[in-house]
Amino acid sequence: SLANSMFNAANNGTYEDNTIRVFGRFTQRFPSGRESKSLVKNVYYSIQADYSQYNSTIQDGDHQDNLFKYGYIGEYDTYKVRSYELGEDTLLGYDNIWVHNGFRDTLVTFTPGDANPNMASYTGAYYELYDLYSGFYDNKTLIQQGQGLLNGETPERVYGLYTNLGTPYGAYSKTLRQQYSINANGSADVGDHEIKFGLQYEQRIDRYVGYGDNPRVFNTNVGGLWTLMRQLANKHIQQLDLNNPHPVYDANGVFQDSVYYDRLYDGENQSAFDAAVREKLGLAVDGLDWIDVDNMDPSFYSIDMFSADELLNSGNQYVNYYGYDYKGELYDTRPSFEDFFTKRDNNGNFTRPIGAFEPIYMAGYIQDKFAFDDLIFNIGVRVDRYDANQMVLKDPFLLYPAKTVGEVENLGAHPGNMGDDYIVYVDDFNNPTSIQGYRDGSTWYNASGTEIQDPAVIESSTGINPYLVNPDQNQIGADAFEDYEPQINVMPRISFSFPISDEALFFAHYDVLTKRPTTGNRMDILDYYFIETRGQNVLNNPNLDPERTTDYEVGFHQKLNNSSSIKFATYYREMRNMVQAFPYTGAYPINYISFSNLDFGTVKGLTVSYDLRRTANLRFRANYTLQFATGTGSSATTSYALIASGQPNLRTTNPLSFDRRHMVKFVADYRFGGGKMYKGPTITRTVTDENGEKRVKTIKVLENTGINMTFNGGSGKPYTKHAKIYSELLGGGAQIIEGSLNGSRLPWSFTIDARIDRDIVFGKNKKTYLNVYFQILNVLDNKNVLNVYNATGNPDDDGFLSAAEFQQQIQTQNDPEAFRDLYSIRINSPYNYSLPRRIRLGLAFNF
Repeated sequence: SLANSMFNAANNGTYEDNTIRVFGRFTQRFPSGRESKSLVKNVYYSIQADYSQYNSTIQDGDHQDNLFKYGYIGEYDTYKVRSYELGEDTLLGYDNIWVHNGFRDTLVTFTPGDANPNMASYTGAYYELYDLYSGFYDNKTLIQQGQGLLNGETPERVYGLYTNLGTPYGAYSKTLRQQYSINANGSADVGDHEIKFGLQYEQRIDRYVGYGDNPRVFNTNVGGLWTLMRQLANKHIQQLDLNNPHPVYDANGVFQDSVYYDRLYDGENQSAFDAAVREKLGLAVDGLDWIDVDNMDPSFYSIDMFSADELLNSGNQYVNYYGYDYKGELYDTRPSFEDFFTKRDNNGNFTRPIGAFEPIYMAGYIQDKFAFDDLIFNIGVRVDRYDANQMVLKDPFLLYPAKTVGEVENLGAHPGNMGDDYIVYVDDFNNPTSIQGYRDGSTWYNASGTEIQDPAVIESSTGINPYLVNPDQNQIGADAFEDYEPQINVMPRISFSFPISDEALFFAHYDVLTKRPTTGNRMDILDYYFIETRGQNVLNNPNLDPERTTDYEVGFHQKLNNSSSIKFATYYREMRNMVQAFPYTGAYPINYISFSNLDFGTVKGLTVSYDLRRTANLRFRANYTLQFATGTGSSATTSYALIASGQPNLRTTNPLSFDRRHMVKFVADYRFGGGKMYKGPTITRTVTDENGEKRVKTIKVLENTGINMTFNGGSGKPYTKHAKIYSELLGGGAQIIEGSLNGSRLPWSFTIDARIDRDIVFGKNKKTYLNVYFQILNVLDNKNVLNVYNATGNPDDDGFLSAAEFQQQIQTQNDPEAFRDLYSIRINSPYNYSLPRRIRLGLAFNF
């Protein structure tokens, strides 16, 4: 963690993972003799079944899965008394008496815990300032104002730049991914045709649960469970039972002009967490005892004390999960999609089960290789079937059922160009009196049937109003979803080559490739269940299609001599259905941002390759590529900033972020062979054998030794220049583009890698040998720039410290000079540069 690097490196999280792979393969061949006259020859087939499992855990190395230790600082004992005010009690008929109006804290004592000692020292330091009964420790608010911390809180970051000392790692998560697959392939020679074919089936099962790491909720922390516990405990006994007053009398039965009340029990408002705590403490679940959650050791608590809805917290959630339940346990049975909306536990609390992500992929292919005169053809076709195997929205613009043209007859005639299945929009969904417009998919129309671009045109004073089937519905249900429709893609492939002469070859190919959706494609029911809380984030869209790439290449291969050749190839690649953020403007009940298959791009290039086969110990290869990559989006969130600022969904082509105009690679390998193939320096000396005879012994000094040098170079990738300086670390500035998107370029970069190795052969069996190598990566220790700051174009300075408009803000820091120093260090991120020189010494045993 770069944010931890200055003061808090001891509290970096730990990441542990393990992978298991098991496979079994059966292969059978039916070879045919050269003299065979059978139509079908050389039949081969192979069947393989495999299983893989990946587990990972991200956690605090000390606390691990003890979730309540993450935010634990110490034990707080709060002392309370009744508070009174002058008033009346109409039930008793008393006026101008002291009436009990609530409870107030009189003292909070603190005993530091040992789970996070550095965190406890913040509060401990505050308690050392004053006498315990000085009035500075009367309640928890005073502790917070004095810069002390309560359980679940963390200290402020140092100038907003670095995590402060003692802050524990803030999240716990675990992932389980499994995959089952079966592959079958085979080949046969049928006459003059070489036929290859295959089938593939793949089933994935992805599960995840995480606490405190929800990317859609800003600054979440698993320690925040303590804050949630304080909110949930006692919330059902906050009021006083004014209907049952208790007058106060002295020992002689004289009324003391005071009345107090018991706490009022509100069973409907009692949290599942509160009930679980009382039960574990041995208290009556419906009792009136005040629970102080900060007064108990973290070992007392467990995550199953909460209900699912309490941890989901109306969308500002403390847990994120699928394939596991909200408590982090695997399901005994596979939950259905409807279970999320209906299933409850024995106490009547919703359990909100969410099933694993289980996409299914199937494919089959057949390919024929044959010759026609001097032409050699490879012709084939691959058919893919992708099934996301999950529920998707029936209508991404509508989360509640609405009426269509064919169902609305009470508001007058519809325009003739409106289909019966078009959605009707009215002036008021509670009491519709007139039609405002229509929608077919993502195409909008006004009331007269004219197509419009902006659905705001048909909004009324209350916003967009579909003609709802049930106007009283205020929560999405399972009826808003349907099964994902499997996507079938047919991908033809053809390549051919033919010799122009004995020393030249022309070749070309045409391929269609598809890629399964990998960004924002899992159905996250929480996105839509809490859409009014999370709608400004980019929500997952489970109804994405595979991305499609069409690839063309034409080339020419020329022999220069018996040991070298040169190859020219030009290629064109067209990418469609690329995933991009998309605003669903006009959606009901709220506009939101999700993903859609919107983007497209092209990659055009020319490659020149020179290949020198090993000649006099030297092998050399050189490649140069000229490439132009343009498209409407480099990543799935390229358009997010424009969308979030209210701009329309612009689709213009710009250089893609991976567009490297020039790429050069040279590989030189100088190697001395062994035995008779050795051509290198030798040492000769005379030796006497066991018979006393002298003979000359030749030592091949560099036998089986070689050196490899690799040079990689390329022009800079594009980035977007900004016209206005702002802080990349603290934010707060407008990001105004200068020029065009990706209109500027990073500097050129290059690296040289070297490796020296030697094979030590054991005995006469040359297949058993030890390879000893010495490797230097980035020999010249080049500091290649990988990223720069948009306003300055520099990797180590975003311009904030020197910009005139921020000087006043800098001067208001506690120590402006310290702030400048720390900012300079933090902004000079090591991730903006390539890795430095690395040296490796290694052994590899081959047998």
